[in-house]
Amino acid sequence: MKTITTLGMVTAVALSGMTVSAIADTSDKRIALSNNYAGNSWRQAMLGSWEKVTGEAVENGTVAAADAFTTAENQVTEQAAQIQNLILQGYDAIVVNAASPEGLNGAVKEACDAGVVVVSFDGIVTEPCAWRIAVDFKQMGKDEVLYLSDKLSEGGNLLEIRGLAGVFVDDEISAGIHEGVAETGKFEIVGSVHGNWAQDVSQKAVAGILPSLPDDIVGVVTQGGDGYGAAQAFKAAGRDIPVIVMGNRHDELSWWKEQKDASGYETMSVSIAPGVSTLAFWVAQQILDGADVPKDLTVPFLRIDQDNLEDNLANTEEGGVANVEYTLEDAQAVISGAS
Repeated sequence: MKTITTLGMVTAVALSGMTVSAIADTSDKRIALSNNYAGNSWRQAMLGSWEKVTGEAVENGTVAAADAFTTAENQVTEQAAQIQNLILQGYDAIVVNAASPEGLNGAVKEACDAGVVVVSFDGIVTEPCAWRIAVDFKQMGKDEVLYLSDKLSEGGNLLEIRGLAGVFVDDEISAGIHEGVAETGKFEIVGSVHGNWAQDVSQKAVAGILPSLPDDIVGVVTQGGDGYGAAQAFKAAGRDIPVIVMGNRHDELSWWKEQKDASGYETMSVSIAPGVSTLAFWVAQQILDGADVPKDLTVPFLRIDQDNLEDNLANTEEGGVANVEYTLEDAQAVISGAS
């Protein structure tokens, strides 16, 4: 898995000013992952990172269990029932990638009232008793538009590809994109579709809307997992391929590399690392360990640019996503930096 240099630098700086405490006895503690969706490469990489890191933690006796559960559909009611079942099964902590920021708050409050630690990440929850780990998704969306503003000085028409409807991440990235459009004053969003952060869904959605859009689309703003599908839809329609912001998936980076070599195609790529699930695991473990952890933690998003594309592609697994997997020490550094 890819370890991003900037994270290592941040961690090293943070650790240089802190003392890492010894692990208390959490060997009998059981942590569960409640995940609302697994239908794209990012979610698969997220689950893979969870399994790898938590498997080692269970094997070496740091915790007794770290089981992952994914609902069949991205439905709030189904995930709420799942969380309630995990409470009844006696888990000490539940790490949540939530289907809705508010919709799970009732089940989360039930967990807290039962003495269960709840740590949400990526798709966070707003219930005050829970912890939250997120990147600044709004800034991520805004940065896409700022990049396009620098590259396309005359502006023009944009197509927006959104993620899963109703999920915190989708709302925040889209809000940042629209904020960037308003601030730069150069662009107009002439179409918007939901691609569910999946290549195949995005390709179909873009193919469906393209006939109704103007011919002069200069850019496509995205949320991750949708760039390659968008490119294929433009190609199939016989249209010029605009500047498509990518989302750190291997298929996106590979396609970008091919276009760069063939014609000098330029873009950028940005996403949250799927290994953020492992940070959430360690944060939950630290809370169970008695650490004083702020309720809101922020981690950097991963951005890939023209000059470091090849290095990042070489370190991204085929079918996977550019990634960071967190250690206990990384988590302690993030906690220390937020305290």
